[in-house]
Amino acid sequence: MADEITELRLFVAIVQAGNLSAASRALNASTAAMSRGLSNLESRLGVRLVTRTTRSFELTEEGRAFYERCERIIVDIDEAEAEASSKGNSVRGNLRIGAPMEIGRRLIGPLIARFSATYPGTKVHLTLSDSGFDVIDDALDVALRVGLPSDTSVVAKKLQSTKRIVCASPEYFARHGKPQTPHDLRMHNCIRLVRGRRILNDWLFQQNGEKFTVTVNGTLSTTSGEVVHDLVRTGNGIALKATWDLQKELTSGVIVQCLEEYWCDTIDLFAICASRQNPGISRFHRTTVT
Repeated sequence: MADEITELRLFVAIVQAGNLSAASRALNASTAAMSRGLSNLESRLGVRLVTRTTRSFELTEEGRAFYERCERIIVDIDEAEAEASSKGNSVRGNLRIGAPMEIGRRLIGPLIARFSATYPGTKVHLTLSDSGFDVIDDALDVALRVGLPSDTSVVAKKLQSTKRIVCASPEYFARHGKPQTPHDLRMHNCIRLVRGRRILNDWLFQQNGEKFTVTVNGTLSTTSGEVVHDLVRTGNGIALKATWDLQKELTSGVIVQCLEEYWCDTIDLFAICASRQNPGISRFHRTTVT
């Protein structure tokens, strides 16, 4: 029975991933093993479930009906396991987390260290990247991201909110002076983030309920929030940073805020995980209470 359930999970994961390669990455298995498992399932059932092409596949009529039943079965099994395991009192299992570089290092790293020490039956793997994650394709239990995702097939929970502030080191302000209004930033060396091919040089402000943007410039730009942080701390320019990245430096005075009377935008940190309609992941990477 266990092998049959594994086959069902495999089939559901392949269908939801859209092709064998994506499914193999999600389940941490080789494409050959995925193909072999699908062939074994079709052989056992005596029916063709998918029509394969070189890069993808299409469900047959029998395959679509079988998938719909399998999906409901896997959800029921996962719910039953979660209900049974909740009767225990110890946490065990594997937990895979993806997070942006700076948030992961400054906020999540210390948290997972304490979590692991509290629950020695768990193994936690933290992956950091500023390029973003896909919880299914990247085989993650949870991914942290700034801003609500547009993908409606995932579950998103807001963890915390913060605002962005304009800041620099005391040394920078001593050499170049503090801007008195957002428009003064045009005369300063502003350190800007890069996302894809776009430089984030339009900084948002509001005063008396009115929002406006100021286009800034400077000699330094980077794809890394951590590099921005280091450049600000060492006096190389002014940046727009989230306060959750600056707590220690703001307290110690290593980094100083300016333009306090002009409210910058608020940003939210979300935890993203696959919904129950994507049960193929949870079987392989899940922390359970038993």
